[in-house]
Amino acid sequence: MAEDRQTATIAWEEFARIEIRVGTVVDAQPFPQARKPAIKLWVDFGPERGTLQTSAQLTQHYKPDALIGRQVAGLVNVLPKRIAGFESQFLVLGFPDEFGHAVLVRPDFPVPNGGRLF
Repeated sequence: MAEDRQTATIAWEEFARIEIRVGTVVDAQPFPQARKPAIKLWVDFGPERGTLQTSAQLTQHYKPDALIGRQVAGLVNVLPKRIAGFESQFLVLGFPDEFGHAVLVRPDFPVPNGGRLF
């Protein structure tokens, strides 16, 4: 998928402000109220961050019950956003497949919840 806009270069200090952490999905529920098909996720990001919730457009590749217990990467220091009355407290990370559907970013091996990307 080609990028339509130029991406600005950032300083190392700006990257250091981005807090991407790993967590384990502890609950996942369908989100029929969302305009686009989505799943509500609750992810345990360890003792420092606790459990945060979000909604994500993952329905093309994932079923809610299959996500429970899976580790995912999330941007945890983003301002909350309300989606159909539900507060998304972090942004779960993924890449688009060849059709633009989200494929989750996750570690190859189990790691402690709350680990920060470096």
